Amino acid sequence: MLSYVLKRVLFMIPTLAIISVISFVIIQLPPGDFLTSYVAQLRMEGEDIDAEEIAALEQRYGLGQPIYVQYYKWITGILFRGDWGQSMEWQKPVKDLIWERLALTVVLSATTMLFSWIVSIPLGVFSATHQYTFLDYVLTFFSFVGVGTPGFLIALLVMWFAMSQLNMNVGGLFSERYILAPWSWEKIVDMMKHIWIPIVVLALGSTAGLMRTTRANLLDELNKPYVETARAKGVAERKVIWKYPVRVALNPFFSTVGWSLANLISGSTLVSVVLSLQTTGPMMLRALTSQDMYLAGSFILLLSTLTVIGTLLSDVLLAWVDPRIRLTR
Repeated sequence: MLSYVLKRVLFMIPTLAIISVISFVIIQLPPGDFLTSYVAQLRMEGEDIDAEEIAALEQRYGLGQPIYVQYYKWITGILFRGDWGQSMEWQKPVKDLIWERLALTVVLSATTMLFSWIVSIPLGVFSATHQYTFLDYVLTFFSFVGVGTPGFLIALLVMWFAMSQLNMNVGGLFSERYILAPWSWEKIVDMMKHIWIPIVVLALGSTAGLMRTTRANLLDELNKPYVETARAKGVAERKVIWKYPVRVALNPFFSTVGWSLANLISGSTLVSVVLSLQTTGPMMLRALTSQDMYLAGSFILLLSTLTVIGTLLSDVLLAWVDPRIRLTR
């Protein structure tokens, strides 16, 4: 196992290097850059342009030079100086912008993931062990609705219902007076009052999908000989179900846990935009559309790194929880 992990870590280094190059090139493909657009916008508005500041940015990031020079300055700044670049739209360091919203994004995404697992696994097991009963049909109907309905549409429906029927504003994670306020116990309580709505909206689709996956996998396992053998030996039905087939049926949860690391950062971008959530998803979308190349490139590099690391964790977890899987050369 140790040699396998070390080998995968060594392969991760060139993989991430290639991903960073491709990401930087893709961001640079549209004509022009944000700095050029920013200067043109200021001139149209009749505002003064600080030529020294523009020259300093051009010198710092190699703007106007070949793309490989810009990439080299960007990646060496990240690796050796911890400098992720300057967001030209926000006029702040990229590292500070990401960290400002990272905590809220992680809390929201992690809570949503745990909520989905806690709800989907028991319901999926119940649906499989009570196949073709009335409750199974009810759960199947709602799971199909959850899988087939886009998250942003659910968010719009929730906002309409809350505002028209409950006279309640559900946008954002805080009340207006707490948005810019420093962290305090009152701000945390206010966040808890608002956070349950995006959790329900974000978790509905993933819960429905995981429930269908658990049900389908468990139905395959319940008819296998080892389950019948355990029953023939007099093992209690509850133990038969939860100790053996459920453990195997949960393999898809472990195989996709790697993607969850990236989701902790990106979250559901469209839902976050609709609900006006102060998370990293809307900021990443804004950076991509405005060609804020260092902010967008840093997001892509961060997501790619977490995806590669998460894939390794998924492989190791699968080998650990399922004895049928062996990591061999």
